[in-house]
Amino acid sequence: MESKRTLLRGVTICFVAFALALVLLPLIGSSKVGLARAWAGQSPDAEILFSLRFPRVLLAAAAGGALAVAGLLFQALLRDALADPYTLGISSGSALGAVIAICFRLPAVGLAALVGAAGVLAVVMTLASRGRRISAFTLLLAGVTVNSLSIAAVLFFHSMADFSQSFQIVRWLMGGIESVSYQTLALLAGVVIPATAFLIFHARDWNLLSMGEDWAEARGVAAASLLRKGFAAGALLTAAATCLTGPIGFIGWMVPHALRLWVGADHRVLIPCSFLAGAAYLALCDTIARTLLAPSEIPVGVITSLLGGPFFLWMLRRL
Repeated sequence: MESKRTLLRGVTICFVAFALALVLLPLIGSSKVGLARAWAGQSPDAEILFSLRFPRVLLAAAAGGALAVAGLLFQALLRDALADPYTLGISSGSALGAVIAICFRLPAVGLAALVGAAGVLAVVMTLASRGRRISAFTLLLAGVTVNSLSIAAVLFFHSMADFSQSFQIVRWLMGGIESVSYQTLALLAGVVIPATAFLIFHARDWNLLSMGEDWAEARGVAAASLLRKGFAAGALLTAAATCLTGPIGFIGWMVPHALRLWVGADHRVLIPCSFLAGAAYLALCDTIARTLLAPSEIPVGVITSLLGGPFFLWMLRRL
């Protein structure tokens, strides 16, 4: 009974924060928007609200939720408190794809980033698999190794880039949220929502797997198969977000840990709360990034790192 109350209380509070972020944050900006004028379709209020700010907040929310859930999942799979969406090389593979596209002046940087993430996923899964078996330890080693190689390749291509390409690469690697079309948002939702729903459906299994593969198998969980599916789902969430925003740090690490201190370690609560809280948090960070020095913008990855660093130090003090 207490567990159900905790579940409902945690999810309700996070949902309220999520809803308030979607409703209020699009109204904040350097230019004042009249809500009545925007609803009436009057220019420029309607364009600012519905074509610029609202899609941007939605993108930040979807990316933040995806990264937070992916970080939570990887911490459970690897049983590593420092794991985040970038531990297993998905983000660095995405960055490598984007950097190659920038250096060779390819038109679709986001698509190249997605291909890079998919390539890293295939390599890590191949390296970590031995027949039908796969372990969290080999998955972690393979991911860290491929991550290092991808970063080295990014630095190599960056060193070969000209001035304008170098600026574009640095800007992309900082992470940033831009207004996108509603069609793009629909495609992102088509990836993020089913993947998150799959993870919520298997929440009890992640609870068991976080205690160890032998523990999970003794209780009827196919640990090797679940590791593959979990890694694929987490990689898909990370790649979908990163290809549109670039790498944004600390979301997948900070949000799950903060929620564990509040609602406990039950993934039935943590997964939905992580998505909702991560969505609200990144949307808030992006609002700060676009308004703090308006009309100039700060890359949102800078804001999340500035906020995440002190939180990490605070966590160390608690341990």
